[in-house]
Amino acid sequence: MSNLKLYFTLIILHVHATQIFSQPILFSEYIGANFANVRFSDVPINPNLQFHFILSFAIDFTSGPSPKPTNGKFNVFWDAENLSPSQVLSIKRQHPNVKVALSIGGDTVSDKAVNFTAFSIDSWVSNAVSSLTSVIKQYHLDGIDIDYEHFHATPNIFAECIGRLVKSLKQNRVISFASIAPYDDGDVQRHYMALWRSYARVFDYVNFQFYAYDKGTTVGQFLSHFNAQLSNYQGGKVLVSFSTDSSGGLKPENGLFTACERLKSQRKLNGIFVWSADNSKANGFRHEREAQALLAKGQ
Repeated sequence: MSNLKLYFTLIILHVHATQIFSQPILFSEYIGANFANVRFSDVPINPNLQFHFILSFAIDFTSGPSPKPTNGKFNVFWDAENLSPSQVLSIKRQHPNVKVALSIGGDTVSDKAVNFTAFSIDSWVSNAVSSLTSVIKQYHLDGIDIDYEHFHATPNIFAECIGRLVKSLKQNRVISFASIAPYDDGDVQRHYMALWRSYARVFDYVNFQFYAYDKGTTVGQFLSHFNAQLSNYQGGKVLVSFSTDSSGGLKPENGLFTACERLKSQRKLNGIFVWSADNSKANGFRHEREAQALLAKGQ
């Protein structure tokens, strides 16, 4: 290779590396599950970060007092009055760094467990691709988050259904990013790790629910939990998380941001997500401001 060719090759590699490492770090916030009259515009947004709102939830259950599985036909179960398609467009126009996703699944609907249920892999995927494409386009959304926590299907069936769904949505350019939201429960981990083994390549983030660990988690315990999940979801961008409700895990007031600084120094801090804006509204989103300031520092 001539010196001139080598020179230009090195320049191209440098530009590519700069683009990779200068990507703004991510802050994500779940919103809309508790119908707390919270709007996108209520939440503080740091312009120096990637910022994702995650609408919670779209669920493949019927609406009404006795919800039933619909085999992949999704309905909106978030606070659509305050988080409407026009409000999605508005917040994205006001803040170019904002993207909006929907989360599918969740814990309960009308106090009934949201069990992942597929009559068959092909029929579930066909229904899910069709119904979610419609919702995503109607609401001008950018991504999808997978948050099933109960299952009436084997890990392999879950993996094939969800993996094919996300792969199809990406190939059809319906979405630009996808995440999974597991937590440290045996059955949950079996299903999500089966999904990860087969379809890790289609997921951009692991929104691990660290707030599902015990209350009173210490900084040292949190870091141990974080490293364990890095090992479980190898190659994935595992995000730090905390809740602003009464859930467990390591809270900001007990050292979470100290743990984040340690991860940042080790180049392991890919971002932070919060559950949820509905709960944070009452205290003026104090911890969201702190988390975003930490992430933006040194950007």
